[in-house]
Amino acid sequence: MAHLVKIGNSQGIRIPKPLIEQAQLEGKELKFKLVNGGLLIFPEKEARRGWKTAIEQIIAAHGNEVPDKEWLDSSLTSDEGLEW
Repeated sequence: MAHLVKIGNSQGIRIPKPLIEQAQLEGKELKFKLVNGGLLIFPEKEARRGWKTAIEQIIAAHGNEVPDKEWLDSSLTSDEGLEW
């Protein structure tokens, strides 16, 4: 069970450690969404996390230079708006 606690002019949620561990929320930025009169708490997903490093390693393993360094350094933060 979680409890609301007063933090200045706001309120916070105190979440028990076992729930944090089970949901793998430790150290992550969290998002909140209202769902059917309740509150859904979930970790912020990082778009394409680790892709840059993986691509660079694959290219280096084949003896090639990174072909488009600007593309690898772009700051894509969401998949929204992309067509697959």
